[in-house]
Order: sequence, then structure tokens, then C-alpha cells
Amino acid sequence: MIAESYERIHRSNLVGMGVLPLQFPSGTNRETLKLDGSETFDLTGLGDGIQPGMTVTLTVHRADGSTATAPLLCRIDTLDEVEYYRNGGILHYVLRQLLAA
Repeated sequence: MIAESYERIHRSNLVGMGVLPLQFPSGTNRETLKLDGSETFDLTGLGDGIQPGMTVTLTVHRADGSTATAPLLCRIDTLDEVEYYRNGGILHYVLRQLLAA
């Protein structure tokens, strides 16, 4: 999910559900990227794993064949949240921990 900002609890809930919260940097948003809903997207920079506060790259593919890129801030903010996300959310993380015990 990409947003201009996140309320603290909403961001935390997304991570807890296994959803990757991404944030536009200051000065970038759907309007500056001229997004109209017809685009497709690629994310790069996640191949080596997720680290708190890392930057990934959004590539926008437009219907006319043009592309645009923009950096996005990964709003997974702690190493614990990295583990929750890697496991598909906090419920899956806890269940795996219980099964391993």
C-alpha cells in the first residue's frame, strides 16, 4: 500500500496483517506522478530482503508505453516488524513461534 503518510496505528496494523506500507517522500504524490489509475507498477529493491526504513523504487508503466520512477520509503520501522512481515503478519509469526516451541 502506498500513501503520502500513515497514522501510527494504521501503519502498525498494516504490518501486523502482512501488508507492506510504502510512503511517498515529501514532495511526491499521486498528482506529481500524474497517476490516473490506468498504470501498472513494479517495485524494485526488495530482492536482498527488507530492512527498517529502507528505500525501494516504484516504476510506473503508463498505457502509452512511457514510464516514470520514484523512490518510496518502506515504513516497516523495526526489526520485529520485519519478522512479522516476513511471516505474513503477526498472527502467522506467533503461530510459527508456537509450533517451533
